[in-house]
Amino acid sequence: MGFLGVERRTVAGLGWVGELRGGRELLVVGASLGTGVEALWGTCVERLGERFDVLGWEVPGHGSGAPATAAFSIEELAGRVVAGVDEICGPRQFRYAGDSLGGAVGLVLLVDHADRVSGATLACTSARFSAPRMWHERAALVRAEGTEAVVKGSRERWFSPGFADREPAAVEALIESLRAVDDESYALACEALAEFDIRDRLGKIDRPFALIAGRDDVATPIADAQRIVNGAPGAQLTILDDVAHLAPIEAPDRVAAILTKV
Repeated sequence: MGFLGVERRTVAGLGWVGELRGGRELLVVGASLGTGVEALWGTCVERLGERFDVLGWEVPGHGSGAPATAAFSIEELAGRVVAGVDEICGPRQFRYAGDSLGGAVGLVLLVDHADRVSGATLACTSARFSAPRMWHERAALVRAEGTEAVVKGSRERWFSPGFADREPAAVEALIESLRAVDDESYALACEALAEFDIRDRLGKIDRPFALIAGRDDVATPIADAQRIVNGAPGAQLTILDDVAHLAPIEAPDRVAAILTKV
């Protein structure tokens, strides 16, 4: 179940993990900055049972993905997701789910590759993340001191109060995935987030999609989700209590239930 014991590969410049058994709807999932896709999405994928074939893609230098060799944009990552699906499965539609950076890629998919997406669930994300200066400062910090320098702040932002006490193993798996991220790849992902701004193109999204916000999320607060709703009227917003920035691991049952309805 989940991603356990499945094939890992590098396709279209991204690391991929998943098992294709055929005859099922394809679900593609994307993770957030600093997390591996298995650590973030594995529990939620288990809740989905046998309904989907699941492929997860890795942010460059994260999880099982190879380090980035050059700068990249969120739009470029979306293009690589489509190219990766084409190479692995052939040109087919897929359902998409992503958290934070992975959710931003989902917004681009809905705008630029809408014919390929049969449904989408985007969690804890934004059409325009925090001020670019913050991202450039974080990139410089990680280049100088490594990802260990952002562990404390990430632990504080990622999880709602009390989650670490309830699920210590899940928290430590995600923190260890952050420590394992390639430093330069993390910095380049920060710079991609600094440049990302899809606010003026949200109106091109012409279909319903699920949008999830965590009530305790300070990284992409509810106001960010509401701006997406204002720009893309098809967005169906659900606010989850006791969730901060990593909804797929903090509320896997609730996220799985939302995902299957879209």
